[in-house]
Amino acid sequence: MSNLDESIGKILLELQKDDPDAFKKLMERAKNENPELFEDDIDIENKEIDNYNIKVDEYNKKIDEN
Repeated sequence: MSNLDESIGKILLELQKDDPDAFKKLMERAKNENPELFEDDIDIENKEIDNYNIKVDEYNKKIDEN
């Protein structure tokens, strides 16, 4: 089962990178269907990760422009 979990994790990471809107919709659906899998602490961590990713994207855009 761990190989399947790892594969799904990789697919989700790629989806988050390639199509963040679809990823958010998918995660919202998963949260609605399985709220027990999502805790408040995880939401806080995900927001921090999202903010970090935004900063990284902004930094990468600045580098690309130069």
